[in-house]
Amino acid sequence: MDEILRDMIVSVAAFAGIFGIVYVFLTARNRERMLMIEKGRDASIFDLKGRAQLQTLKFGMLFVGIALGILIGNILYKKFDLNKEVAFFSMIFLFGGFSLIAHFVIERKLKN
Repeated sequence: MDEILRDMIVSVAAFAGIFGIVYVFLTARNRERMLMIEKGRDASIFDLKGRAQLQTLKFGMLFVGIALGILIGNILYKKFDLNKEVAFFSMIFLFGGFSLIAHFVIERKLKN
């Protein structure tokens, strides 16, 4: 019975913590925007249309790179009898890094 109560308390605390962080972030962002509007400053810096698409592209490329890293790491582990942790972690970081570098190159070409 104690384990169930402990698990329930941890789950509720985790949910409350995440909710609290999101709530504080959203209310602070709203206050900041309202103050900028009250002072007559341009609030167009909060327009994320162009940047949001690039962020989506970046995360998509990163996740594809991680997936490729997992697949290649599994191949190295199974076929070449490489240490499991070394194969997986090295390939995940290698392909994740390649995808972020590729995103940087694509973003720079789009800006020019």
